[in-house]
Amino acid sequence: MTREEKSRAITEITDLLSQNEIIYLTDISGLNSTETSNLRRLCFKSGVKLEVMKNTLLEKAMTDLDKDFGGLLETLKGNTSVMLSDVGNAPAKVIKDFRKKSDRPILKGAIIKNDIYLGDEKLELLFSIKSKEELIGEIILLLQSPVKNVISALKSSSSKLSGIIQTLSNREEKSTNKEASVEEPTEDVSVEAPTEDVSVEAPTEDVSVEAPTEDVSVEAPTDEASAKDDSEETNKKEN
Repeated sequence: MTREEKSRAITEITDLLSQNEIIYLTDISGLNSTETSNLRRLCFKSGVKLEVMKNTLLEKAMTDLDKDFGGLLETLKGNTSVMLSDVGNAPAKVIKDFRKKSDRPILKGAIIKNDIYLGDEKLELLFSIKSKEELIGEIILLLQSPVKNVISALKSSSSKLSGIIQTLSNREEKSTNKEASVEEPTEDVSVEAPTEDVSVEAPTEDVSVEAPTEDVSVEAPTDEASAKDDSEETNKKEN
């Protein structure tokens, strides 16, 4: 490779690294041409770009960038393939899926934005990272779930709901009837009725002092008249 070719290659790698915030460094050594083609095909379906790069050129591009790659520079040994993606866990999913039938690719390290992950043991952690779309989908599902549950409950339990309403209505009627039955004896055993029967006003009218007063007032004039008559008779006898 000529100096111009190296310079051009470094520029291309630098552009790739600067344009992507999700970068996986892997080892795919030992894969034959068929397996490599299958891996590339799986990467393409998953939206992952796979590039095999020379360590010297990759190291030069990484050091030229104004970005801290941390311990990733130390992993640039042996075979190095770079996986680029817009989704944080997409390369991890590709690696796990392909490793169901092979022991490759091996994860050397990864950088997601400014977070650095070193070693193949971090694969599970990277796999569990939720993408932006997945997080939004989970939030939407979480927001919609209670509404769906309520609607489903109302539809599937309409008969139960009407039964509950009917039961509450019956209880209210029973409670009303019970209150009415308690109030009726109270009216029958009212203290007002005996008070009216044994009223003190009735005897007062029966034993009224006005009746004798009227009788006496009638008899009084009668006595005076008889006395007058006796006086007249006496006068006549004397004459």
